[in-house]
Amino acid sequence: MSLVTTPVGLDSAPPPGAPAESGTSTSARPPAETGRSRSALVLRLVGAVALVGVVATVWLGLWVTPPDQFMGNLVRLLYLHPSIAWVMYVAYGVAFLSSLLYLWPRTRSLRWDKLAGASSEVGVVFTGLTLVTGSIWGRPTWGAWWTWDPLLTTTALLFVLYLGYLAVRRIPGDSEVRARRSAIAALIAFVDVPICYFSVLWWRSLHQAPSVDDPVNGKTYIHGSMAWTLLLSFVSFTLVYVWLLVHRYRLFGLAEREEGEGLALAIEERRAESQVPSR
Repeated sequence: MSLVTTPVGLDSAPPPGAPAESGTSTSARPPAETGRSRSALVLRLVGAVALVGVVATVWLGLWVTPPDQFMGNLVRLLYLHPSIAWVMYVAYGVAFLSSLLYLWPRTRSLRWDKLAGASSEVGVVFTGLTLVTGSIWGRPTWGAWWTWDPLLTTTALLFVLYLGYLAVRRIPGDSEVRARRSAIAALIAFVDVPICYFSVLWWRSLHQAPSVDDPVNGKTYIHGSMAWTLLLSFVSFTLVYVWLLVHRYRLFGLAEREEGEGLALAIEERRAESQVPSR
């Protein structure tokens, strides 16, 4: 008498001479399908954590943290505005690195092009939110919705530059040519990113200096519950960026598949038409 054990979830071939069982399936789930289900689960988890984090940030910022000594309750908007601007910089940084990787011959792949496009689209959304939240904060602080401050001006220029980059991506053409052209446009647009980031240090204008820490003097201006709330805001909006980026990247892939299937269908129809015998 022999005992044969089989690990759960794995297929095993029947012993020689044993009759095949009817009505049962021995095929396991394909590894690709298992990987997709796991990635979808992880993505849903990231989205849920991001949503909870944003809600917690709003709750802490509005009702838990104390008002600022100088700005009063106006400081509560700063739990959103710097984090949104941070995501803007991260998105354009990812687009910059992806474009470099595409232009480099050893790492050239259309996946980097799609990643750059997806990250830039998310970055444009957060750039618009940065301009809106900055204007809302500036109205009671400066007495105007908009001033031609160096930081505001360079941020608005970023918005225009990356809108132009997205327009370049929509120009029809061969996929390789279009990707190369888009990568060069992304590198050109990125030149304004460090200018925008360091503008508050290079030009002492209407916009205040860094509110969280001073990289020049090595000082930190926020502590306690205010610091924890701001940290939560940064983490939460970064997760929002990751969630949006993955979904937009997948949409690029679905659009390419639809375009390819449509082209294949059109070719098959033309072949069928050419094979019809003439009367």
